Amino acid sequence: MTLSQPMRDRLAPWAAVVLLLVVWEVTIRAFNVPQYIFPGAIATVDALWTHSGPIGKHAWQTFWTTLVGFLIGVVVGLILGIMIGTSKFMYRTCYPLLVAFNSIPKVAVVPILVVWFGIGTVPAIITAFLISFFPIVVNVGTGLATVEPELQDVLRVLGAKKRDVLFKVGLPRSMPHFFGALKISITLAFVGTVVSETVASNQGIGYLMMSAGSQMRMPLVFAGLIAISAMAMVMYGAMAWLENRVTGWAHRQ
Repeated sequence: MTLSQPMRDRLAPWAAVVLLLVVWEVTIRAFNVPQYIFPGAIATVDALWTHSGPIGKHAWQTFWTTLVGFLIGVVVGLILGIMIGTSKFMYRTCYPLLVAFNSIPKVAVVPILVVWFGIGTVPAIITAFLISFFPIVVNVGTGLATVEPELQDVLRVLGAKKRDVLFKVGLPRSMPHFFGALKISITLAFVGTVVSETVASNQGIGYLMMSAGSQMRMPLVFAGLIAISAMAMVMYGAMAWLENRVTGWAHRQ
């Protein structure tokens, strides 16, 4: 029986996952690696099933914390992106500062946030925001700044104001850049949340992994990694679906 091309496309990712798990388990068994150093795929899946309750509880905490920080990053990134994409003065003034700030390791910022806001959810939300907004700023700014000058001149000759050019041409043209940034930012937001949770929280997947690692329960640590990856993949898929619905005109079928 020959599978159709669409069916092969759907099955290919799942086949790759299964192959990865098999190679993972076979390698661990072949080299007889202890579980407290590097657990096998079976031990990790077993930990994921056995501790599904605590993992689900901590995963939900990480998920909504990440989502809040990400949404704040979208709003701030969109505003700053419009500012630097439409104004040369704002670009020259703000862009170097944004680049310098983005180069600071966010794990170094977490202790400062703990001093200001205490241990808990707020530092995690802020860290997710800080690590996710920069790609949005850059992509939106780039999309607006690369609108052809000739097109802008024609629109102004026809009577369009600067606001009309922004809302009717600039922003629609920058939407592919914007959604590309969203797919990057949502995965980075999870990184920021987990980093903060490992340093300054008593809940969340990051806290669970840190606690399990201190007890040498490596299968549970890897189960936490799988939970984070699953959440990030789901949100990436949601952003890709939204991108296809909104900017399908910009992509070849």
